[in-house]
Amino acid sequence: MSREVRVRFAPSPTGPLHIGGVRTALYNYLFAKKHQGTFILRIEDTDQARYVPGAEEYIKESLDWLGITPDESPWNPGNFGPYRQSERKPDYMQYALDLVEKGHAYYAFDTAEELEAMRERLTAARVVQPQYNSITRTQMKNSLTLSAEEVKARLESGEPYVIRVKIPRKEEVRLNDLIRGWVMVHSSTLDDKVLMKSDGMPTYHLANIVDDHLMKITHVIRGEEWLPSAPLHVLLYQFFGWEDSMPEFAHLPLLLKPDGNGKLSKRDGDRLGFPVFPIDWNNPSSSETAMGFREQGYLPEALLNFLAFLGWNPGDERELFTKAELVEAFSIDRIGKAGAKFDIAKAKWYNEHYLRAKSVDELQQFVIQDAQKEGFEVSEEKAAAMVRLTKDRVTFPAELWQESKFLIVTPSTFDDQVASKRWNADAVKVLTHYAERLQNHSGEFDAETAKNLLAASADAVEVKLGKVMQAVRLAVTGAGAGPDLMEIFAILGVKELANRIRFALDQLPVNG
Repeated sequence: MSREVRVRFAPSPTGPLHIGGVRTALYNYLFAKKHQGTFILRIEDTDQARYVPGAEEYIKESLDWLGITPDESPWNPGNFGPYRQSERKPDYMQYALDLVEKGHAYYAFDTAEELEAMRERLTAARVVQPQYNSITRTQMKNSLTLSAEEVKARLESGEPYVIRVKIPRKEEVRLNDLIRGWVMVHSSTLDDKVLMKSDGMPTYHLANIVDDHLMKITHVIRGEEWLPSAPLHVLLYQFFGWEDSMPEFAHLPLLLKPDGNGKLSKRDGDRLGFPVFPIDWNNPSSSETAMGFREQGYLPEALLNFLAFLGWNPGDERELFTKAELVEAFSIDRIGKAGAKFDIAKAKWYNEHYLRAKSVDELQQFVIQDAQKEGFEVSEEKAAAMVRLTKDRVTFPAELWQESKFLIVTPSTFDDQVASKRWNADAVKVLTHYAERLQNHSGEFDAETAKNLLAASADAVEVKLGKVMQAVRLAVTGAGAGPDLMEIFAILGVKELANRIRFALDQLPVNG
């Protein structure tokens, strides 16, 4: 590429960062790293009315957790700041006035009531999309219909106004989107968007063009929802005379509900029981909360791999990538146009893989920490044994403790359904004999020894071991299914195993 690649992720701090925004950040990051470029985080906070305290920090923490680290940001500024739009406020007006001077924008003094009256007139005339455009602007109160003297007087009096872009009436606007190919829009379908609001703050349309130009952005990779605005942005580059430095555009496909019918929303996640935000969100100004992938037990590397495949594919059968491998394989031309279904089962599959790939030393810390939360102290040796027993059976780190805590906490209840079907006289005979053998056993005790002693007990009372194995498990764990039973016996040790069997023999009534 002829220019050094510079891309930006530009969220608004108006609430939690949607997982679709995280994917946009990821694609920008991968593209930048693939081309030895720069990935920028810019906070687009021009909409002060919707600004939510804490949202900026939430964005930063989310990206940090996932390892999508910006090269430049408000917290790590480079040479193209400031990195918050609100800090550029004086600059935007100068650029808007430049467009007015060139005849590409104008002052509009219409009140809210006058704008509503215009929309009502157009609706009554059966106009499908009422707009402030090249036709309707001639009937409104703006610097194109008022005399220069009146415009000057209104401005000097401090009367509220906005600055609108002046869209040409009969032009074709074309752009070559890197994902969708050539896009052509006739200017008659566009309206004269507001560039500067009455509070002196710019709208997204002006601010992002100015910022991208000043920050030397080479590629704008953003969501499909911005595609309708792209023709306006192309016109603004032309109006400013910045065609030669205009970035290339790539509009990403939508993230869809699991059934493919419509855009994924928080409501869908709440309804179906999965998160749509990277980390938990608690709005400090209200009672709004949202669950995050991190707190639900998803590993950052698993979530990144999952998100990368929501719209992109490497062109082969591989599904598992490290972040470095994603950088190496990523290319925009392998991003599809169609929306991507959000398959939470696939996200869990990725999590299982990355969890099982971790070492026992890494995973035992989850067990130790979760045990401490419930008031139990577990040694590293015991935690490692618990991990080895359960790691191939779980999806989330918290399940390591939940699935093995019976090794620390003696079960006080038993599965009623299993007990009613499997706890019988044969089971009692085998377990009574087994408890005696355990009490008299000396020397090493491992899984093989536990199995041999149990088999010998079954032979001694002339019961087929297979008929009572579920009852044996019930006596020791309280459940009818679980990890390898002999490994459980070895971890518990002779004394604890014998005590549990005796407790079950005392507590459970014999059936049949």
